[in-house]
Amino acid sequence: MRHFFGFLAGVVVAAGLLVGGGWAAQELGRGVSENLDPVSEPRMLIALGVTAVLGVLVGLPLAMRASPLVTFVPAVALLAWTVVYALDVSSAIGIAPTGAAVHPELALAGKGMITLLSTGVYGLLGTAMFIPILMPSRWPASPRDEEEEPEDKKEEEEETFGFWGKAETPLATPRK
Repeated sequence: MRHFFGFLAGVVVAAGLLVGGGWAAQELGRGVSENLDPVSEPRMLIALGVTAVLGVLVGLPLAMRASPLVTFVPAVALLAWTVVYALDVSSAIGIAPTGAAVHPELALAGKGMITLLSTGVYGLLGTAMFIPILMPSRWPASPRDEEEEPEDKKEEEEETFGFWGKAETPLATPRK
């Protein structure tokens, strides 16, 4: 079950890296080219915030002992797109949502995706996120999960405690 949730988390991380990272890269690049002050321009501050959140979104799965699928899904997506870019640039650029039919903010993110792809950032991130997959300690379930007893046995052995940490006893005994 943890690998299923790891897969779902990996899809979220991949989407965040692609869309959020592309949008933030394009906005920050626009700010540099137009010499904008990040303090006075709210979109620049939002782009910096998105970049910080993406750093946390990438760093947590790399550092935590979670399912390796959390890093595998984005790693495969980023590395596959980088390989497609190396083999055929026009096909790789055609994958990014940059057409007139998409929302302007998504088209902006698509242009940022192309920037990150062409500069090799996606290849770098994909390689870094692939490393935890190679560690065998990431694949088995945690020892706590293997030693757990069935729920019905737990309930029989547990003693309930009240507010003050003492075992709960009835205040009045029922009459027979």
